[in-house]
Amino acid sequence: MEENMEEGQTQKGCFECCIKCLGGIPYASLIATILLYAGVALFCGCGHEALSGTVNILQTYFEMARSAGDTLDVFTMIDIFKYVIYGIAAAFFVYGILLMVEGFFTTGAIKDLYGDFKITTCGRCVSAWFIMLTYLFMLAWLGVTAFTSLPVYMYFNIWTVCRNATLVNEANFCLDLRQFGIVTIGEEKKLCTPSEAFLRMCESTDLNMTFHLFIVALAGAGAAVIAMVHYLMVLSANWAYVKDACRMQKYEDIKSKEEQELHDIHSTRSKERLNAYT
Repeated sequence: MEENMEEGQTQKGCFECCIKCLGGIPYASLIATILLYAGVALFCGCGHEALSGTVNILQTYFEMARSAGDTLDVFTMIDIFKYVIYGIAAAFFVYGILLMVEGFFTTGAIKDLYGDFKITTCGRCVSAWFIMLTYLFMLAWLGVTAFTSLPVYMYFNIWTVCRNATLVNEANFCLDLRQFGIVTIGEEKKLCTPSEAFLRMCESTDLNMTFHLFIVALAGAGAAVIAMVHYLMVLSANWAYVKDACRMQKYEDIKSKEEQELHDIHSTRSKERLNAYT
């Protein structure tokens, strides 16, 4: 009987411990972090593969080659974009971890307000800094989303021309890279419907796959924007809670100090009366 009671108390203690641990998880920050990682993964992974597919299309069907030397051509720009993607992936992996840690500390500060943990001025400054930084990153991701829509629009036009070429017999459609700004005005890199390269490009999976990869990358950038907005709401709410908690801490400290002073005054008067009576 006693063993059953001890076992029941142990299970109850473990259950309460699990509930306490689950209560300390910042679920809002966790959801925003998952959304951020998903968006960054889609943008970086699909964007990188879409850029590689673009290089393959330019070299295979438009017969473009890399310029010799340090000339800034479209292939050099694509390589730069790939390095930017590597930096974005690494930076926002670290930033997501930092925001999760900040969420855990803020949740602990609120729940352990009357415990040993105290909210410091440095902690409030860190929260305010995260709010400002997240706002700037949100604006940056808006710019990235707008920039990613450009290749989607370009590939949509190419895909539309290919589809119209298959629907309209004996039509003369041309794809000129100069209208997309990929090559200079002096270079003539275009494909027309009578050419075999045009038909091979439209029938290949490279064009369709690259087009859809850019669409998924655009969706990933949009998900990152939503994650940044979510983080802003979470950080602003945590800032408000921490600010109220700091006021409550000051109130409790002043109240405790006044009670201690009243206790000291009462003790002093009691001693004085005892000495006078004696």
